[in-house]
Amino acid sequence: MNKTSSKILTGFKYIYLVAFFALLAGFFHPLITNTSFDSVIIGVLILFVGLAGGILLYKAATSEKKREIFLGAGFTLMTISLYYIIAIAGRI
Repeated sequence: MNKTSSKILTGFKYIYLVAFFALLAGFFHPLITNTSFDSVIIGVLILFVGLAGGILLYKAATSEKKREIFLGAGFTLMTISLYYIIAIAGRI
């Protein structure tokens, strides 16, 4: 695989993630109700924080060095994401 197609494939993966998270965060709700997209943008950012936590937890499972740092940072990011999700839902 040459470098150009590898970069295109990598770019496509990130575009796919952003589109998936936007749909997951309720992209169509502001279009239907004619409200602002602020909640969608915040939802996408919160999902990316949770994704970063999941990636760090994966790196902790596959890494020999810095396992404790990856575990701590991963669980911290996932906890922050969960807190913001609960806060947006109005449960706090």
